[in-house]
Amino acid sequence: MAERGGGRAGAEVTAGSTRVKSERQHERERIRRSQGRRTASIATASTFVFVVLVVWIVTNAPGWPRVREKFFDGEMFVRALPDVLDGFLLNIKMFLIAEPLILLVGLLVALARSIRTPAFFPIRALATLYVDIFRGVPTLLVIYLIGFGLPALNLQGVPTDLATLGIIALTLSYGAYVAEVFRSGIESIHPSQVAAARSLGLSHIKTMRFVVLPQATRRVVPPLLNDFISLQKDTALVATIGPLEALRQAQIHAANTFNYTPYLVTSLLFILLTIPMARFTDHLAARTRRRRGA
Repeated sequence: MAERGGGRAGAEVTAGSTRVKSERQHERERIRRSQGRRTASIATASTFVFVVLVVWIVTNAPGWPRVREKFFDGEMFVRALPDVLDGFLLNIKMFLIAEPLILLVGLLVALARSIRTPAFFPIRALATLYVDIFRGVPTLLVIYLIGFGLPALNLQGVPTDLATLGIIALTLSYGAYVAEVFRSGIESIHPSQVAAARSLGLSHIKTMRFVVLPQATRRVVPPLLNDFISLQKDTALVATIGPLEALRQAQIHAANTFNYTPYLVTSLLFILLTIPMARFTDHLAARTRRRRGA
């Protein structure tokens, strides 16, 4: 069957059940591929030139020999790597434990703040107070307050393990941020969907469970992943109360040798952990934009 509107760009020829691209489509795709190769070549060349320029400037700086000795000592790198890597496993463990706890706390607080029934006003007020306090206090101070304050109470059942106290502090701090992310997702759902669900006889709880939360969760995945990238890095703050995680191990080596290469080892390990998560977040954000037609 001949294509309709032969002068229209991008038309296709249909032969039986097989769709055959027109000459103009082939030409457009060839041009796009050519432009993509040219763009990639320019980006690669400019990046190479920039990196070479930065390396040249740094290595020709007057203080470079001193910096190379203190921050880029290969022997010190190899010596510190096993201990720092062992401590880094504790960072990963704290992150993996804190992440689901933060999601749970954030979701519960967001739901509490979404309650509009007057009888539950104290719960909503308490949730709002929690968010205001823990978003206002720096995470480092929360770690100090929990890490040193809870054991000082001498209460029965209060954990004394420093890593556990660090996980509690991170959960309280990040739970407030994640709660606001969940709340923004919940409030982004159009009220007509809630009204339609209620008109079908669904209770408020079922409406939230089957209609609102599934949509809201999909919308907030990219910002949640950004928060967890920050959480991965902020596990290093727990070193301030004493656990032998990666930063603390680097501090011990640096104090013994007066060489800062162990900090470089720690930085590289965190980079190797956070970059894949950052690229995955970008991928999800781009997919969301494509689905919305942006």
